[in-house]
Amino acid sequence: MRGNRWKTVGGVAVAAIVLSGCVPGLGAGSYSRPEARRVMDVQYGVIEGVRPVRLEGTQSGAGAITGAVLGGVAGNTVGGGRGRVATTTLGAAAGAVAGQAVEGLITAKPGVEVTVRLDNGRVVAVTQEDEGEGFRVGERVRLTQDRYGNARVSR
Repeated sequence: MRGNRWKTVGGVAVAAIVLSGCVPGLGAGSYSRPEARRVMDVQYGVIEGVRPVRLEGTQSGAGAITGAVLGGVAGNTVGGGRGRVATTTLGAAAGAVAGQAVEGLITAKPGVEVTVRLDNGRVVAVTQEDEGEGFRVGERVRLTQDRYGNARVSR
């Protein structure tokens, strides 16, 4: 029975890691499926500033669930008798918090904030995933934006 428990826990952990890698990109060249046929307004401008930023990781719940399972199993093996319920519960709660934090760290990505002076004189800043575009101050770029305010800067 003990071997099967660890196989199950291992399977859940692997599934959570795989699922956390399925998060869509947020860079200039990445489009979500719903964006594929959406009309986007296009404006042109010149880059006034480029600043590296860190994009927070996802909080899909997979990390919290995996952590809760692992913590619960660990707590169950530590406790004995009536204390087993308490250690299992505490282990699951602590594991959920830790798992959520780990998921956020694992899925965080480098980003870039690009400040653009549009041809109409308006200045905007767009933060997106850094896909190695290497934007430079003074470079002419285009800004695409949908009706919901989602924007990206590209060449």
